[in-house]
Amino acid sequence: MPVVAIRDAAPGDFAAICALNLAEVQHTSPMDAARLGALHRMAAYHKVGTAAGHVVAFLLAMRSCAPYANDNFEWFARKYPSFLYVDRIVVSADVRGLRLGTLLYEDLFRFARVNAVPLVTCEYNIFPPNEPSRRFHDKFGFREQGTQWVQSDTKQVSLQAAQT
Repeated sequence: MPVVAIRDAAPGDFAAICALNLAEVQHTSPMDAARLGALHRMAAYHKVGTAAGHVVAFLLAMRSCAPYANDNFEWFARKYPSFLYVDRIVVSADVRGLRLGTLLYEDLFRFARVNAVPLVTCEYNIFPPNEPSRRFHDKFGFREQGTQWVQSDTKQVSLQAAQT
């Protein structure tokens, strides 16, 4: 079993992060290196998961005060004064059994508690359904706060929050 680790994302990781995102773009949204650079600068939390020294997962999250233009982020900003918003988490299909998603979320929740952020928020697709994401988020105590249609009404998301 390869050695896994969580560390801060760096610009040298951007090509691997973009490739991971592209592999799961049906569940996230498109992101090129320029877009990733902008998100990285806004992020309160941007870490990668590595296996055998290779970037195989990442998590990108924004604080509620970030200047982030995103329909789902803005939905949470209208409802809650303080939160961390998971913009995206992607784990390579090749390493799904190594618990990197769980390690990233445990680290994110620790970060939120240390920084006195009471909620972690996210969304996942309910149309088309993303059942693995639903099961994963249920394990961390996320509960639906609402739903909305996005991307020109081609996707419906469940807006989720969990206390830290």
